[in-house]
Amino acid sequence: MAVSGRNGDEATGAVHGFPGPVAGAPVGVRGLASRYALLPLRLFLGVTFSYAGLHKLTDPAFLTGDGPGSFAGTLKAAHHSAAAPWLVELAQHSPQGFGTALAAGELAVGLGTLCGVWARVAAAGGALLSLCLWLTVSWASEPYYYGNDLPYLMAWLPLLLAGAPMLSLDALLAVRRRRKGHQIFR
Repeated sequence: MAVSGRNGDEATGAVHGFPGPVAGAPVGVRGLASRYALLPLRLFLGVTFSYAGLHKLTDPAFLTGDGPGSFAGTLKAAHHSAAAPWLVELAQHSPQGFGTALAAGELAVGLGTLCGVWARVAAAGGALLSLCLWLTVSWASEPYYYGNDLPYLMAWLPLLLAGAPMLSLDALLAVRRRRKGHQIFR
């Protein structure tokens, strides 16, 4: 792809040192909207997963016993209808341990996504959690789109691909690294 500079000279390949926007990139309101397009998704997934993790950690019934609302009860109900019953059986060996790990994972993924810290790692964790939940707990949903874990899995993919380029600690650290890199080589 060729990009024209200020004097009309063409540069091919990377856009090193080009002062303006990339040729063909939207400018104005459209450009601003495209730069911040992932922010609503980050906010939704970050708040949802943080809340889910906190709720599980503070719900006394979730980690204890076999009663309604417990993780062990959910595993027992999902065992026969899961696409990956081996995952359910693995979690049934220690429901309290796996329930705590699930809740802590959701909380870590949610906070990482909200703050934009290791955003791609957080998105990979969120996608992995959603995949595991889809293959176990919500697999039996009929039709498949009634299960909420598959849309969550798909929602993590744009963040996995793009990270958190705006309003994030990752972006702040990238700017800092670039500045230090420029100072080193001058």
